[in-house]
Amino acid sequence: MSGIIAPSVLSADFGNLQRDCEMINRSEAGWFHIDIMDGVFVPNISFGFPVMSVLKKHAQKTLDVHLMIVDPDRYIQRFAESGAEVLTVHYEACTHLHRTLGEIRKQGMRAGVALNPHTPVHLLNDIAADCDLVLIMSVNPGFGGQKFIENTYRKVSEAKELLLKHNSKALIEVDGGVALNNTAKLVAAGADVLVAGNTVFASANPEATITELNKLASV
Repeated sequence: MSGIIAPSVLSADFGNLQRDCEMINRSEAGWFHIDIMDGVFVPNISFGFPVMSVLKKHAQKTLDVHLMIVDPDRYIQRFAESGAEVLTVHYEACTHLHRTLGEIRKQGMRAGVALNPHTPVHLLNDIAADCDLVLIMSVNPGFGGQKFIENTYRKVSEAKELLLKHNSKALIEVDGGVALNNTAKLVAAGADVLVAGNTVFASANPEATITELNKLASV
């Protein structure tokens, strides 16, 4: 199988956002990954709907939106209108997760659930059938450039087993610290989508780095 490479727009050059969007369009990446932070659920603020409108205009690939915000239900329809095709909410931020996932699907998007590093995979047992994607955070959410948490491999394997047990076809995504030295191992553990931020945009040749990640993700 081959993993999908999803460059994280959070690490792009916002002074040249159209240029970086066009680079991702040309590249072997499969998705655009977009982190939305509110400064409450995580100790950082990223961007909102004005930047989403730019991405919708220029991106030619799947817009994979990761909400690191409290009360995400308020904005589900707005993100659908802004071009999101995958919308992921945090398990830790949703009091009525089943209802939230249902609303995401009702708005025509694939519904994802993200787990913080401290949140065990088994908590998805009662919701696995309602997920289109499970996002395993491999760093504590809020900032790019953090060190990859080694326990992630085990969590990815556990997520794969849980989804198989429930006959779920949900994809497994990994976000945080994804690099050339761990991509192949993550795919071997069961990851389907790999979010790469600094690894791509801090490299001398981001498009070539995406090509290399794509090769490593093909196992």
